[in-house]
Amino acid sequence: MFAIVDIAGFQEKAEKGVKMRVPTLSAKVGENVVFDKVLLLSKEEGDVTIGKPFVSGAKVTAIVKAHGRGEKIVVRKFKRRKRYNKILRGHRQNFTEIEVVSVG
Repeated sequence: MFAIVDIAGFQEKAEKGVKMRVPTLSAKVGENVVFDKVLLLSKEEGDVTIGKPFVSGAKVTAIVKAHGRGEKIVVRKFKRRKRYNKILRGHRQNFTEIEVVSVG
């Protein structure tokens, strides 16, 4: 059983017991978070429900495990035959790590 959920503007595939990194949420560590913007819900029997735009009554519950910052993003600019090669040091994106508890 899995669901496609809209989390902070991104579509994520959520399955029970899976840990995911999502954009920063305003919940504290150990707190339960409920996502009710379910776009697609697939059950184990092969039943697939597609929302218009969301599946009514469906929700995904998760526990916030940690907050953190990702790896440094490095941007390289290059133009061939022009001797132009520039490496830019980027930023570290904030994230929240969650574990899905229930789908349905």
